Formats: sequence, C-alpha cells, structure tokens
Amino acid sequence: MGSSPAPFPDIGRKAKDLLNKDYIFDQKFTLTMLSATGTEFVATGLQKDDLFFGDISTLYKGQNTIVDLKIDSHSSVSTKVTVKNLMPSAKAVISFKIPDHKSGKLDVQYVHPHATLNSSIGLNPTPLLDLSATIGSQTVSLGGEVGFDTASSSLTKYNAGISFNKPDFSAALMLEDKGESLRATYVHTVNPTTSVGAELIRRFSNHANSFTIGLLLRGFFYNAGMVVQREWRPKSLITLSAEYDSKAVNSSPRVGLALALKP
Repeated sequence: MGSSPAPFPDIGRKAKDLLNKDYIFDQKFTLTMLSATGTEFVATGLQKDDLFFGDISTLYKGQNTIVDLKIDSHSSVSTKVTVKNLMPSAKAVISFKIPDHKSGKLDVQYVHPHATLNSSIGLNPTPLLDLSATIGSQTVSLGGEVGFDTASSSLTKYNAGISFNKPDFSAALMLEDKGESLRATYVHTVNPTTSVGAELIRRFSNHANSFTIGLLLRGFFYNAGMVVQREWRPKSLITLSAEYDSKAVNSSPRVGLALALKP
C-alpha cells in the first residue's frame, strides 16, 4: 500500500498547509491527556472577540475501531466511529451530531496499490452524495471529485487535479469551482528547516489572478503575515500569529496566540 496515491483532497495540500496552516488570530488553549488504557482526552478553549467557545473530546483506539466523541459549550455532541479492515483495503466512517438529526454521514474509503476511492453519503431522506477518486502513485497522481444534491437533483461541485511529488518538492494543478478557476501550487523543501511555496489562482469568470508566496524558515513563516511556533517541550507547542494588511491602512494588525499542552 506504500505506493498508493493520496486521496483527492490531499492533492496540493502541501502548499495549502505551508501558506495557511497554524494561522490563528484569537486566543486558543488545548490540553491533551492520555489514560493508562491509551484513551486520549482533549480539552480546548477558544476566546474569539468577546465570545468563548470550548469543547471536551475523548478518543479511543481499538485494534480495528476508533471512536471519537466531542461535547462542546453549546451542548452539541459529535460522534465519529471509524471501522478499519471492514473489507480488504477498505474502511468506513460513520459520524453524526446530537441534536442535529440530519447530520449523519457515512464515508467509505478503498485503497488499491494504484488507486484510491472515497465515497460519502448523508444519512437523511435527501442526502448529499460525494465521490472522489485518484489513480497513479505517490509520485504522480490524477484525480477528480463530484458532489450531488439529491434534494435539488443538481451537482454541487466537480473538480479535477494532477500532482507530482518528490522528496524535495511537490507541484499540483487543480481545476476547481465547477471549472471556474485554475489553481497551481508548488512547494520546495530546501532543507529540513526551510521550505518555500507559491500558489497562483486564475478565475475565468472575471479574469482575476491572485498570487501567494510563503517561506517557512526554522519555525518562522512569512507570508502576508507571520507565524512563530516553538515546541518548548515534547509535543507541546506555543504559536504566535500576526498579520498586517497593507491595503487596509486604518485597520490594526491581527495577533493570535495558541498554546497546546501534552504531558
């Protein structure tokens, strides 16, 4: 299975992560604890403006089953159950939220040495259907995805992409937004502490172009803003984010802080 292509949502993900991951402009605290049986407990708090959000989750990993249960500050209960080896090379995930009785969803993933297939269906009378597939290998993969709304009998999305990956670089070309935009990404790993990335998006409807370039250097990330992340003890991170919009001269810079503790 080592040569299997990545699922379609992972095409171009390296550039997305380099250009967007770990940006937070609020105050966030996460505490992770492990029990003697291996069950993981996570408490998270987020201060956003004058509002506070929090949740407590527990993660249990069995031999072929993973159960993830989360309760948030709005008394909503989210549950996700993953069953591995449902059949050779396949796994299934069922998820739902309480009290939202329309939130149920079933995902099935099948992995072949040269193909990956993902399907998703909502567990309600008029479900949303999603199907994605990739073929190739970890080096070169070609894929697409389509979404269908049974309530309106209409397509909600159709995208396609191709990626080329090597140990020191990754490039991808994506046709997105129902064919309305083209996105090209590139990430190059200079050394274990330095990576550079770029993203170009062309929107055909209004002929608009956008270009983003980023640099990850020894824990510092420079783009339209900056992320500073330090592992001050094993698996415990402190992250400081800052962003300034040069076009909005009257607005103040945005600053965020995140602290993640894992004893």
